[in-house]
Amino acid sequence: MQQTIDFIGFVKCKNMTKGGFYINSVEEWLGENNKLGIDIWNNKYRFNKESFSEWLNRVSNNNENIKQLIKDKKFLFGGRILASRGLQNKGRKITFSNCYVLSPPEDNIESIFDCAKKLARTYSYGGGVGIDISKLAPRNAKINNAAKETSGSVSFMDLYSLVTELIGQSGRRGALMISIDCSHPDLEEFIDIKSDLTKVTKANISIRNSNKFMDAIKNNTDWKLIYIREETGEKIEKVVKAKELFNKFAKMNWDYAEPAMLFWDKICKWNLLSEDNNFEYAGVNPCAEEPLPSGGSCLLGSINLSEFIINPFSDKVYFDFNSFNNTVKQCVIALNEVLDEGLPLHPLEEQRESVANWRQIGLGNMADADCLIKLGIKYGNKESLKILDKIGYSMINSAIQQSALLAKEHGTYPMYNKEAVMSSSFFIQNTSEETKALVEKYGLRNSQLLTIAPTGSLSTMLGVSGGIEPIYDISYTRKTESLHKKDEYYKVYTPIVAEYMKLKNIISEEDLPDIFVTAMNLNYRERIDVQSTWQTYIDASISSTVNVPEDFTIEDVENLYLYAYEKGLKGITIYRNNCARTGILTNNKSEDIEIQQDYIIPKSAMVRAKGERVKLPTGCGSIWLMTFKDKNNNLAEIFSQPGTSGGCQGLTEALTRTVSLLFRSGVHPDYIIDQLQSVKCPVAMNARKEGKCDGKSCSDIIAKELLYQLGKSKNTLKQNNNRTECNSLCNSISIDSSKCPECGEVLRFEGGCSQCTSCGWSRCS
Repeated sequence: MQQTIDFIGFVKCKNMTKGGFYINSVEEWLGENNKLGIDIWNNKYRFNKESFSEWLNRVSNNNENIKQLIKDKKFLFGGRILASRGLQNKGRKITFSNCYVLSPPEDNIESIFDCAKKLARTYSYGGGVGIDISKLAPRNAKINNAAKETSGSVSFMDLYSLVTELIGQSGRRGALMISIDCSHPDLEEFIDIKSDLTKVTKANISIRNSNKFMDAIKNNTDWKLIYIREETGEKIEKVVKAKELFNKFAKMNWDYAEPAMLFWDKICKWNLLSEDNNFEYAGVNPCAEEPLPSGGSCLLGSINLSEFIINPFSDKVYFDFNSFNNTVKQCVIALNEVLDEGLPLHPLEEQRESVANWRQIGLGNMADADCLIKLGIKYGNKESLKILDKIGYSMINSAIQQSALLAKEHGTYPMYNKEAVMSSSFFIQNTSEETKALVEKYGLRNSQLLTIAPTGSLSTMLGVSGGIEPIYDISYTRKTESLHKKDEYYKVYTPIVAEYMKLKNIISEEDLPDIFVTAMNLNYRERIDVQSTWQTYIDASISSTVNVPEDFTIEDVENLYLYAYEKGLKGITIYRNNCARTGILTNNKSEDIEIQQDYIIPKSAMVRAKGERVKLPTGCGSIWLMTFKDKNNNLAEIFSQPGTSGGCQGLTEALTRTVSLLFRSGVHPDYIIDQLQSVKCPVAMNARKEGKCDGKSCSDIIAKELLYQLGKSKNTLKQNNNRTECNSLCNSISIDSSKCPECGEVLRFEGGCSQCTSCGWSRCS
């Protein structure tokens, strides 16, 4: 592999006037060397070959203050606004809102399918959706129709996932969050659902945890799961050990990075509406940064904190609070303009009504890590928490101030309750006396103001870190094709690292100071401390993923979530490097699979590997199955041969050859096993009734052995001498590789969203 080092530069146009920069093209805006950023702008946000100036006019609607902030890279609207604003004038039916929360489906078939219809309509306009299924009856509840018993709340998750998969959004698919309450009797099934990689593949899932449940976990006491059906009066309940349930949750997170945890009492109590009896959250959006009422939606925008650092990397460095506070106010004005402009564009009447009544906006920030590095401060230490605390207070105080001034000019949001807002703990703690006086006099234009959403494509386009996350890595590898049609690999430094190394004449990353911490080497407590500091000032929530190393234990996962709860977070999830959901986040490039013309060419078998030989009884005799694993303990090859009593020699050999080919092509074992287990054979099923074999077909019996090899089931063989060690000629390969749908490169998971560092693709934008 040829490797060179690429220092990517992001420089501003030098032609300046008193009013700002003369920027006439996207190359001048993002920097000519920022090819990735330019590609993102061209592919995601530019409409019909419009010029950069035309794009600026469209997305700002000629708001000169916002236009200048965008030019200065101090602010960007959310991706839905950047791509869609103004297109309603060209006949396009596209919402400006990234996300919605629908009314939770009621416990009847009409409401369940009405919800699916609403999902489809919202996706068709470009919005993501969150729904909560806590109102649906649990499995085996009595019903008065042909089924006699319900299939349970979890059974309908695949319906909503399928709708999400089917409805296209300009080359992407919709985003879905499904949540359930921690007291629902289907909770255990909900926790396990994604261990089957064929289930609920198009949704994120989260549990709404109460303080009482968290206390039961900490005290190791019983926890009651309970549901009462209004239609029949039937009470369904069971008692479980809270800590055992929590361990089950932690194990799933350790393996599959889901479900996430929502601290629901904190969500409900830490906001401007906590004392308003007419308000209730119905759920959260797909990346969980927006708790919203039924029909609620939110308009997003992010401030680039790194552009407010004066004299970066020097002993005279400081954060420009005056410019920052003014920017916050201008952004609040701009998001309200977008809100008014977009009111008729919401897909459903209930959404138009909810948005008009509550007027939520979601102003957030990005480039926290870059900001701290420019200040010379290490992410997560006490000094960083101190400056972020000051920035956070300034942000919410300025936002509430401006919302009050907008209320003076245009009136309050229709559901405004002065006494409720001004008595909320969030308002009392986070506003100055001047701001309190303004709200007392004029009220508020918005019921919700701040959030921190995923900024994958936005931050990548600008060349800064995403959201409140630490920088993901010091450097990464990018592939390009040379003039000789050979792949060449380039070591690309993260922009803030490249900028620092160039300024300080540093050649090797080993010479970087300790302020350059990354997502993979940061202590999780420091990561949570940063989020906790921000959560103090965020009335909505924060989309957040804590990346942890491969050797992180299940006990560590439990401790992480308990620490997040104690630190007052509203929600969080984790991703363990190289977990069973391998490939969504990884630093390693798989070189075992070559992709050409949409066909996968598998790695060929090689020299020598140790395996295991086991005798498996089947419906028509016995077979010997040989299984081999690679150096990473992944299943790599299987072969079969008939026993003395016969067996379907030709078919089983063909089957195991095909399965081996799938392993070497990178297909996840869970998908293969699921297909094998779905096959039935009358001969095998009769033999199973007589106790002669343990499966409903030869393929099912082989699948059970593969599950055993993966540690997902117990060995049911009765004779110890059925297993022997064997050797064979086979290759060492890497099994799983989740790829970017646009360029095929490995994805990473950050800020609650998967994204690609090669082409800039992001699931959330």
